[in-house]
Amino acid sequence: MGESQAMVAEGYNASAATVESNIDSSQSVANVSLVNGTGPEGGSTASAENGTATDNVPVTAPGAGHVDNAGSALSPEEERLWSIVRANSSEFNAWTALIEETERISQDNIAKIRKVYDAFLAEFPLCYGYWKKYADHEARVGAMDKVVEVYERAVQGVTYSVDIWLHYCVFAINTYGDPDTIRSLFERAVVYVGTDFLSSPLWDKYIEYEHMQQDWSRLAMIYTRVLENPIQNLDRYFSNFKELAETRPLSELRSAEESATVAVASDASETAPSESDGKADEGKSQADGTSEPSKLESAGSTDPEELKKYIGIREALYIKAKEFESKIIGFEMAIRRPYFHIRPLNVAELENWHNYLDFIESDGDFNKLVKLYERCLVACANYPEYWIRYVLSMGSSGSMDLADNALTRATQVFVKRQPEIHLFAARLKEQNGDIAGARAAFQLLHSEISPGLLEAVIKHANMEQRLGNVDDAFSVYEQVIAVEKGKDNSILLPLLYAQYSRFSYLVLRDAEKARKIIVEALDHVQPSKHFMEALIFFETILPPPRNIEYLDPLVENLIKPNVDTQNTASSTEREELSLIYIEFLGLFGDVESIKKAEDRHCKLFLPHRSRSELKKRSADEFLSSDRTKLAKTYNETAPAQPVSNAYPNAPAQWSGGYAAQPQAWPQPQAAPAQPQQWNPAYGQQQAAYGAYGGYPAGYAAPQAPTPVPQAAAYGAYPPQAYPAAATAPLAAPVQQPAAAPPQPYYNTYY
Repeated sequence: MGESQAMVAEGYNASAATVESNIDSSQSVANVSLVNGTGPEGGSTASAENGTATDNVPVTAPGAGHVDNAGSALSPEEERLWSIVRANSSEFNAWTALIEETERISQDNIAKIRKVYDAFLAEFPLCYGYWKKYADHEARVGAMDKVVEVYERAVQGVTYSVDIWLHYCVFAINTYGDPDTIRSLFERAVVYVGTDFLSSPLWDKYIEYEHMQQDWSRLAMIYTRVLENPIQNLDRYFSNFKELAETRPLSELRSAEESATVAVASDASETAPSESDGKADEGKSQADGTSEPSKLESAGSTDPEELKKYIGIREALYIKAKEFESKIIGFEMAIRRPYFHIRPLNVAELENWHNYLDFIESDGDFNKLVKLYERCLVACANYPEYWIRYVLSMGSSGSMDLADNALTRATQVFVKRQPEIHLFAARLKEQNGDIAGARAAFQLLHSEISPGLLEAVIKHANMEQRLGNVDDAFSVYEQVIAVEKGKDNSILLPLLYAQYSRFSYLVLRDAEKARKIIVEALDHVQPSKHFMEALIFFETILPPPRNIEYLDPLVENLIKPNVDTQNTASSTEREELSLIYIEFLGLFGDVESIKKAEDRHCKLFLPHRSRSELKKRSADEFLSSDRTKLAKTYNETAPAQPVSNAYPNAPAQWSGGYAAQPQAWPQPQAAPAQPQQWNPAYGQQQAAYGAYGGYPAGYAAPQAPTPVPQAAAYGAYPPQAYPAAATAPLAAPVQQPAAAPPQPYYNTYY
């Protein structure tokens, strides 16, 4: 067997049996660690030789025109596209355009093709179609060992893809004549994806190959294995198996083990009669010149009872698999995109994956659960919530190797640019005692992933405080504040100061230090609604007396429109802040301060109350009065029969006169939009910073940069409006919508 045949048969890791046993013992990291493109250290599996010919891997050039020079000049379009993907390696469309351009102008330059495919597939290892195209390029130039190398990297990069295994097996069938090599590859494939509901194409190719080899016992064994699994087209497989069993002798279909079992049973039945009868029969046979039929002939019998028993064993497997299929068919049918794509999945499909995982977790089959998670993370690779769920599930099962492997793949390959996975990694590492790893995760966030991310600053400082490193916790704030001071109009700086002041007081109980931080902030930041809101809240948690004389002029300067100052607060924000301050004074102020604030609020905001709101209120009052009159009239009038059956669902008690009257009820008013509590410029911060009394568990807006626009919040399912359940038919008069209650201007913070 040649070198490439050995690679096909054995792979880069271990045999199929070893892989399966390792998964069973939840210690599969040695064999599965390269899944999805990461090696044992979490890096790319691409070897150093990828893209260049070596002495050990000969490359056959297709002709004199073939060039093996990765450093050849690039076209202007290639230069442009390379600059885009170097600046942002998540630009999928730029990558695909670069591949097309390279293939178009460098058809014979295999080195340039290798370079672009290696770089692209290191970033997007789940794109099985591009692995196939890469292998086809290697086959075109005759580098068969490189074809095998590409396929081996492919099945490590997207291990739970039926399609890539099928392409690899077809390549082996067309390339090698050794059945053992081809069978070994098929066996590796079915270990990983043979239980996939959509694995029929792979099983069909395996069955087709063994049918061509006319190895009937192997073919029967394959059918037996298929019938154990709840996969698509199970009825067809059972029908084809019965046809095979009814057209071939059982001696050809039974495996060696089954034949040995039948022979033992036959021997036992023959020795059941008494010894004397056996001797008499033996003498008679010798006298007649006949001999005992051979065991092979006995095993080759097609006795109907034996055939029925043989089929019945497989039928029991088939029935059990069909029962389980009936439980999962709804989940499987809802999976519209089982492969990876850069485009976001719709909400229904994301929810379906969660429900499917819930069901398999409740079923308790660990192997099924691992494989379903891996299938899920092909389609949902860009969603941190599924990686987080996988890690937690494996950890709770005691499979720490699988949990660590999944976390490595998530943080280093698939969602490496999304802050929530690194925040989760930091928390998990701290809980597991890996403080250095937790600090490294935070440092990566501060320096590369999302510099200045408020949640990362808060959680990092809180961790250091938990560990007793108060000075280090303060240093976290001070370092980020120093960086933000150097920026013009930093949107993060006011929130950092506010949070740092609050943190200082809660940790040290040093009110003077906390006030000093706030005073310093006023020298560096332009007061905003959010900063003043934090300052007001800070005063609520300080011991008395509250510094109202200090707060009042700051609030007044912000809520009063002044063209001489850089007051960028909107009218809505100014009104909200005024109300928050009035509520604060209601708790801690005196009569004079409350009167001053309320008079100022009335002067600034009440005259500008929109006329539409006043008109709406007048209409609501009129509507309420009209309903009262109608109810009085209805109570004094005897019920009459409806004029027509135009409204078959209408209640019978409505009077005919009323039913015939044109309806004058106004159309329901849409609820007024909630005021925007945060400036849209805060998109990179937590829009839910809100109450300051705690930190939100999730992001309200996607963090930039991200490879895919994500609707998912950190640690939570994407907030979506789900359709309400259908209501029962009305059995009473439809109530007209009541006047909408006045919407609060702000959410209470106290």
